Amino acid sequence: MSRGSGAGYDRHITIFSPEGRLYQVEYAFKAIKSVGITSIGVRGKDSVVVVTQKKIPDKLIDPSDVTHMFKITKYIGLCATGKGPDIRNVVQKARHASAEFRHEFGYEIPVDFLACKMADQFQVYTQHAYMRPMAAMCMFVGIDEEKGPCLYKNDPAGYFVGYKATSAGAKEQEAINFLEKRVKGANAGNEFTLVETVQTAIACLQTVLGEDLKAAELEVGIVTTDNRCFRLLKTEEVEEHLTAISERD
Repeated sequence: MSRGSGAGYDRHITIFSPEGRLYQVEYAFKAIKSVGITSIGVRGKDSVVVVTQKKIPDKLIDPSDVTHMFKITKYIGLCATGKGPDIRNVVQKARHASAEFRHEFGYEIPVDFLACKMADQFQVYTQHAYMRPMAAMCMFVGIDEEKGPCLYKNDPAGYFVGYKATSAGAKEQEAINFLEKRVKGANAGNEFTLVETVQTAIACLQTVLGEDLKAAELEVGIVTTDNRCFRLLKTEEVEEHLTAISERD
């Protein structure tokens, strides 16, 4: 516990340390990384792709019940990285907010507004002593009627912002370094085709993990302007992209 001037400030979430830090919020980020899952999100000119690892912790578990990809509405997808129970709670809240918006206004909730609503809830958890931050990093994807393809990321501190490409989880920084080299230029994030977007995301994950992944070890979620519904690619489709990447390299 001894940490010099910071000692004791991690006991309560509502108390800033003399350096201006909230240790419990920082621990939430560490809890997300400790799960050992890395997720990648990339935006293209007519699509958004999220890719994450699919780890089955026990051979007896049914693989179809293990997922980090969730359909919030028909048109908005969520790729969540972190602790399973916290992720489930976030998904439930996001679906409730979306259904409430649809009921009140008569049309689907915009992806940026949903990300903002969830970030507001995350922020509340950082300022009440009887709560703790969610150990979940969320990437919301969708096609906005005005903005086009959208990719937003929320963190446990309640911060959210739109990205051209981003990462979350264990190898977050390494993935961001990779993406900064691939997604650059004045028109970055608006020039990739669907195939380039998918393969950039998968190649990034393979590079930072330092291994060739199998299709069964990946989950790939997409939305496109042609088909605005959020959906997961089938194993055969993922296999085709993996083969294309290995032949290209």
